[in-house]
Amino acid sequence: MRKNLKKMLIIGMVALLASSLIYGVVSDDTKYSPIGYSLKMDFSGEEVPTFMADVQERLDKEMITNMNYHTNTTLVIKRANKVFPIIEPILAKYGVPDDFKYLAVIESSLVNAVSPAGARGIWQFMPETAKEKGMEVSDEVDERYHLEKSTEAACKYLLKAKEKFGSWTLAAASYNGGMNGISKRLEEQQVDNYYDLLLTEETSRYVFRILALKEIMTHAHKYGFSIPKEALYYTIPTKKIVIDSSITDLAKFAKIQGVNYKILKIHNPWLRDKKLTNTTGKKYEIEIPTSGYNK
Repeated sequence: MRKNLKKMLIIGMVALLASSLIYGVVSDDTKYSPIGYSLKMDFSGEEVPTFMADVQERLDKEMITNMNYHTNTTLVIKRANKVFPIIEPILAKYGVPDDFKYLAVIESSLVNAVSPAGARGIWQFMPETAKEKGMEVSDEVDERYHLEKSTEAACKYLLKAKEKFGSWTLAAASYNGGMNGISKRLEEQQVDNYYDLLLTEETSRYVFRILALKEIMTHAHKYGFSIPKEALYYTIPTKKIVIDSSITDLAKFAKIQGVNYKILKIHNPWLRDKKLTNTTGKKYEIEIPTSGYNK
């Protein structure tokens, strides 16, 4: 019996020690702070109310998920080195907080993704919304795949949402839940901020996913993502050619420009066909890489 008592005592001490490595006491017996990150977080300057039990748990879930989702988190950190320098100045130009670049991360992992519902591109626009924001969407041209133009369209949406809700956090949530959807829930539940709303699981997680990726990507080394600078993806230098007429064969056009069809499409993913029909004289800028593909 003495041996069993000793064994139970050892097990209890180990369990206590293990729990202390995961959570540390903040101020009293009911509040805990996960080891490894601060609960003092903000989104676009708006403080996250982590004193609320459910808010703290929801944030912790997304932190743990993304800290341990090594493949995807590693890839978005590598891609950000190439994509963020394009997104950041456009956000700044429109007066949209820099934190919104992490919205693009959770929408698409910074690739031209296609959702089951039909949303496309890094900013995941549906066809009608894209057209409303001034993007061309057709069989031959789909500017949802144009990073600069789709970022500008996202900025226009977010500015309108901020004007409607008076909060960048609610503007972000509406990017997933829709402005009408968020407005309806605010009215039904008689609250005025995201953290007090009961929403669908996806929208409920949305801002917390942004917060987690912001924290982990900003302090990547701290969370075990020690990626050498030379291993990050980088921007390929290009020149822009203005086209105001039709191109009957993009493969031949690419060869004339000193590249091949594959390279042309990689750098101009908004070109969706093998040709470009342009009967109105509209001006398109086509990017041609000037290096990056030769020994």
